[in-house]
Amino acid sequence: MTALALPEGSNSLVKKHLSRKILTRLEHRKTDSGFTLAKAIRSGIKNPDSSIGIYAGDAQSYHTLSPLLDPIISEYHGFSKTCPHTSDITPIALPLIDPEGSYIRSTRIRVARNLKGFSFPCHMTLSQRKELEQNILVALRGLKDDLKGKYVSFEQMDDTAFQRLKKEGLTFEKGDRFQEAAGMNADFPKCRGVFHSDNNQLLAWVNEEDHLRIISLEKTSDISTVYNRLCRALPALNSRLDFAWDKTYGYLTSCPTNIGTAMRAGVHIRLERLASKKNLLQVLARRWNLQIRGTRGEKTRVENAIFDISNRQRLGISEFGIIQNLYKGLLAIIAAEKNL
Repeated sequence: MTALALPEGSNSLVKKHLSRKILTRLEHRKTDSGFTLAKAIRSGIKNPDSSIGIYAGDAQSYHTLSPLLDPIISEYHGFSKTCPHTSDITPIALPLIDPEGSYIRSTRIRVARNLKGFSFPCHMTLSQRKELEQNILVALRGLKDDLKGKYVSFEQMDDTAFQRLKKEGLTFEKGDRFQEAAGMNADFPKCRGVFHSDNNQLLAWVNEEDHLRIISLEKTSDISTVYNRLCRALPALNSRLDFAWDKTYGYLTSCPTNIGTAMRAGVHIRLERLASKKNLLQVLARRWNLQIRGTRGEKTRVENAIFDISNRQRLGISEFGIIQNLYKGLLAIIAAEKNL
């Protein structure tokens, strides 16, 4: 029991919800792949400043460890298990928010996906990573027209080429200390890589925090085009890959904060006036279930008044609903910026 004790200074959701009763109930449980509570909360134990403190090692974790995961998910997402998650990945037609590019610098929508039958990245063996990478490559090579592109393996790339791709925003690096403690960095960079379409507007990261991170992006405010590209790519990949899905929690991800749609849809937006009225900006964001982050994402500072604004809600809302909220919220934020 002592080995599974969370640090005294921890304020994580795991620390809050891992009672002695739940610990006794779960400490000897295992999923079919051998994932345990000890492995799930390893990152939270090693990092007292974790806000969540738990990762799933496979799809079954959400059932095997449900006495702990359910209350964490409920508190984080404000979600009741009595309301099953619904998915709606259908195209949308929206007028441009910022046709002159006065405010929005870029639009980026990504989804996370894990495959059925495989452990998640923090619990995979090297042989599993290799098999998974090959399965994903077959699916990626089936993409057509403006979605087709090439896959670059990090394992076969020298540092110069890696840095060039990084400068172009076409790669990812070894996970942070939270992911390191969870075991996600094992065997890095083996069986990791990035697929990018010929026009660099569709990316797919392989074996990062999840098996797949599929990203559609443009340096415009055209949310519809960016989202609709994803609406074409996801079914094409899903026709060859079987994604891990739960009728209550939607798409299952390594981190319980991403389940549901597993989508983050957002923009980089310059708000020179609202930068000095952050309370007003936060009020508008909360009204449309949006999250305000620093220029380079979570836990980074705002540079040159450029904010990263994206959806806060991922579970209990459809993909279509997320895009509608983002669009309406950005309209309100830009109107406020103009009126100040």
